Amino acid sequence: MKFAAKFIVAIAINAAGLLVSAYLVQGFNIEVSAVSLATLSAILTVLNFFLKPLLKLIFGPIIILTLGLGLILVNMAILYILDMLSQNLTIENVAALVYSSIIIGLVNFVFHLATKS
Repeated sequence: MKFAAKFIVAIAINAAGLLVSAYLVQGFNIEVSAVSLATLSAILTVLNFFLKPLLKLIFGPIIILTLGLGLILVNMAILYILDMLSQNLTIENVAALVYSSIIIGLVNFVFHLATKS
């Protein structure tokens, strides 16, 4: 039950992060409907729970050498995969990918700090 509750809250947090990125970053466009936003945030949550630890392992030396800034690469990879998987998300350029990955990464960081037990 604890995992299910954390998963549902993570979907809501990721939806908020996607909305903030769509509002603040030019070139980061999402189709804003309840179903498409829920689908996008659910896919992003699944990618964060299962693929992100593997990418952190692969990019581990880069993350250590850059004192944690390599995590932006991990977040960029996750968002790029999300862009490839979904037709409801369009990331037009690299700058939009970088800025949106920083915003969504910060939102996820705050979420993980709040739910750390």
